[in-house]
Amino acid sequence: MNNDATPLERPKALEGKRFLTDAEVAALRKNAARLFGGDVDSDAAGGDNYFLAALANPEVYKNRNATGSGVGAVREIDNRTSLIVDPPDGKIPPMTPDGRRRRLAESVAAFAAPGPGLPSGPEDLSNFIRCITYGAPRLGGAAASYHNYYQVVQTPGYVMFFSEAIHDARIIPLDGRPHLPRDIRPWLGDSRGRWDGDTLIVETTNFSPKSSLLGSAENLHVVERFTRTAPDKINYEITLTDPTTWTAPWTAVVRLKRTDDTIYEDACHEGNERVMMGILAGARAAEKAAVR
Repeated sequence: MNNDATPLERPKALEGKRFLTDAEVAALRKNAARLFGGDVDSDAAGGDNYFLAALANPEVYKNRNATGSGVGAVREIDNRTSLIVDPPDGKIPPMTPDGRRRRLAESVAAFAAPGPGLPSGPEDLSNFIRCITYGAPRLGGAAASYHNYYQVVQTPGYVMFFSEAIHDARIIPLDGRPHLPRDIRPWLGDSRGRWDGDTLIVETTNFSPKSSLLGSAENLHVVERFTRTAPDKINYEITLTDPTTWTAPWTAVVRLKRTDDTIYEDACHEGNERVMMGILAGARAAEKAAVR
């Protein structure tokens, strides 16, 4: 499972500070326990907001995107100030103009139609809303507070990564076969794995244009490194390269922890069906209003 509270990017308040002192970590943990432990008035803090709220230490945390109990997935605060280790400033490299345009469109489409205009039907809604797939590796605090369980299955010739999120399953051959032709683009890309000592290296290309990761899709090249550092811990390092989206490659490190908890059914569509009905009903109402 991924229960890292470390934010993907280094917060502005911690610029130039790669690691926290033990005293600073203890203070953040105390703030987080007050804000999100037990019977509290704070809203749930998803993604990086958990760490940022502990850093800001407000009287009560309020989230414009989620309301209700602040009690959620257990998060672990350690000495790191960002998951990103390269560039050294802990920030995603600047985006290209095309990358910024795609990122903006992706943000708008997350809860609306990915194309211009009103959605005509469910097919016009994003893969996220339709519970089809996330389409690319999930990064950062969002993956640590929501759908943060994974199952790894190994066989002599394959390794399979099964995600709680929408039940995505990546089946990765280890026999040295070449990547698929570039015109074949699965939802989760085309992955190939190999061992380098005790580290499993997985290289993924051929993402679908309908996949998305912070504005990147079909030109995304991902290299993942999985290294067991203890019987119950895996160091997960991921490097992302897409010169059409970012001005330089960047690398993040997540610490995965073994758990005996069960991965339950991800009943995504059962909830989002009504969300889609509301979006489409709103679109039809907007069309009627436009012709009056």
